[in-house]
Amino acid sequence: MIRKEAQEQAAVFEWAAWASKRTPELNLLYHVPNGGSRNPVEARNLKAQGVKAGVPDLVLPVARGQYHGLYIELKRKGGRPQESQLWWIAHLREQGYAALICYGADDARATIARYLNGEDVLAP
Repeated sequence: MIRKEAQEQAAVFEWAAWASKRTPELNLLYHVPNGGSRNPVEARNLKAQGVKAGVPDLVLPVARGQYHGLYIELKRKGGRPQESQLWWIAHLREQGYAALICYGADDARATIARYLNGEDVLAP
């Protein structure tokens, strides 16, 4: 069974809660609730308040190595990023952030762990 992105994301946060006992920086991991369907009035209000399409789903505001923090666009396995998401990733990288797409909770957990261990998660 293919999990939905919301399920993948919940699995990442379940892991982060467990792993934060050993790695307290994981308590800073948060989700940017930019996605989802909304009625037109709510969508207009949120846009006026600064919601922007394509902002990555997960943010870890912890500096490591050359990066100011980590941004992850989480896709389910087989998912595809939108142009606005690729735009954000490219521009966040220009500003000194590690920003990338992860496919599934396992990929996201491994990326976060490598990042916190000081590995360059953007290296080929």
